[in-house]
This record gives sequence, C-alpha cells and structure tokens, in this order.
Amino acid sequence: MALVVVAALALFASMAVALGIGAVRVPTADVVEVVLRRLNVGDFDVRLLDDQIVWQLRVPRGLGAAAVGAGLAICGVVLQALTRNDLADPYLLGLSSGAGVGAVTVIVLGVSFAGFVGSTAVTAAALVGSLAALLLVLVISVGRGGELPPARTVLAGVAVGQVATAYTSLIVIVDGDSHAARRVLEWTLGSVAGLRWPSALVVTVVALLGVVFFSALADHLDAFAFGETAARSLGVDVVRLRWVLLVGTAFVTAVLVAYAGAIGFVGLVVPHMVRAVVGPRHRLLLPLSALVGATLLVLADLGARTVVEGQEVPIGVVTAVIGAPFFAVLLRRSRSAT
Repeated sequence: MALVVVAALALFASMAVALGIGAVRVPTADVVEVVLRRLNVGDFDVRLLDDQIVWQLRVPRGLGAAAVGAGLAICGVVLQALTRNDLADPYLLGLSSGAGVGAVTVIVLGVSFAGFVGSTAVTAAALVGSLAALLLVLVISVGRGGELPPARTVLAGVAVGQVATAYTSLIVIVDGDSHAARRVLEWTLGSVAGLRWPSALVVTVVALLGVVFFSALADHLDAFAFGETAARSLGVDVVRLRWVLLVGTAFVTAVLVAYAGAIGFVGLVVPHMVRAVVGPRHRLLLPLSALVGATLLVLADLGARTVVEGQEVPIGVVTAVIGAPFFAVLLRRSRSAT
C-alpha cells in the first residue's frame, strides 16, 4: 500500500510540473492555485491567462495522458497474465491496426463518418475500426465449444493486424498526398494534443472503469499464472473469464487508441517494471501499474512538447525512446537470472 501512495504522489507531482511547462511557463504554485480555484477548494487570485492556459488546455491534456497511460498499462498486465506471454501488449489483437483502417480512410480520403467531420470523424472511425478488428479476431479464433485458445487468438490478431496495415499502407501510397501521409504518420505514432475536456473525460472514465473492473478479478488473474488446469481446480470458469477479459481489454484499448492513436511500449514495459518490484500478485500489480503508466505518459507528453523547440514530437516516439532501452535492460537481467 505504501508503494501505491508513493506512486500516486509521484503522479500528482509530475502533473503539477507538466501543467506549468510549455510555450508559456506558469509557476507550479500558480498551477495549483488555478486547479484548486476551479475545484472550488479555495478563492485564489489567479490571472485570466493562466486560468485559460492551465485549465482549458493543459489540464484536460494531462488528465487524458494519465488516463491513456493507466489504461494501456493495465491492459498489458491482463493480457500478459491471460496469454502467459511476456511480449503481450494492448495491441495484441490487431486493434491499433484496425483503428488505423478507420482513421486513415477518413484522413486520406477526406470522407465524413456517421455524420461527423474533421478530428471527430477520425476518432469515431478509429473506434469502429478497432471494434471491427476485435470482432473479426474473435470470429476467427473461437473454437467449436466457445473457447478462445490463447495461441489461436494471438495468431488471429497478428493476421488481422497485418491485413489492416497493408490496407492503410496501400491507401497512403495510392493517394500520394504528402500532407495526408504526414497526418497518418502522426496519428499512428500517437498524440494527446487534441484532447479537450469532453474527450479527456471519456478516456478517464473508461480507464478508471478498467482499473476497477480488472482489479475485481485480480485473484482470478493470479490463478492463470499456474495454467488453465490449476485455474479450473481453483473454481475459475476459464472459458467465460477469458472472454470477459479479452473483450474488456479490447474495448478499453479501442477507446484509448481512437482518441490518442497507437502509443507503443507503455502496455508492454510498465507491467514488467512494476512486476520486477512488487512481484506477480495482481491485487497490487494492477493499481500500481496504472499509476506508473499514467506517470510515464504524463512525462512522455511533457517531453513531446518540449524536446524540440517550436515543434511537437509524436508521443509514441518518446515512449519508444524510453521504453525500448528499458525493455532491453529487463531482458538482459532476466537472461542473467536464468
């Protein structure tokens, strides 16, 4: 529990710092006063410009980044336990590629979607693409008895993801519009720059529901560590639970990808980081992974906004730069341990 408190404090501290840094710097004390005033905790005398910058622009972006990081991290934890695959991440079922099909169709072809236009159409199309990819994977991988074998499900996800990636590449190449290609590249590398209060609240609610829901199944996830036979002997309905967990993680991931794009390495690396410290028990692993994932993405977004002066780097580039070396170190240590 002490680690959870420390991780929560680290998240709040990172957000307080990140909210003050940008093209216009706002002192951390002023950031805190703006937030407290907006929450009706106190009557502080804040500048109108600081209020607009912090509350209208940076708070929803920071909140959304934290929610996306937390959601990806817990989905990674669940899928690694469910498939007993250390390389499993939230995009295991081809959801990011499916989202790419919807997003690229709108971006490149310039069509509206379900009555929406612009960035809203991209988000809606990406969400539908993710859910369609999930449905296709489930149709391909489900057995005659309704079971979802992990190996077959993973292979179905790889196949669907490859087909979806081929489609997006073909559309971009055939269209030949360099501006559209740049927008597609930026979307596929992820960004939380477009999050405002309505979208930030959506991803926050979805991430919180995911944390609560998966934490309630922590003991069942522990049972999967010993294999399906052991889980059944402990009274776990393996087939039903696998369906619930796969669909649950897929839905959370689909929403996050639709709003923020495909942000890599968070759902892969964070579970390993936390597991190395607290062990495999999911009752602690899940909430702590959510907090660490949230902090990581808040800091990654800060780096994306500030690492290149006058230009924003896709957040997926930052998470890859942080995550890839760290993951290599983890693999090195695991090899030394064996």
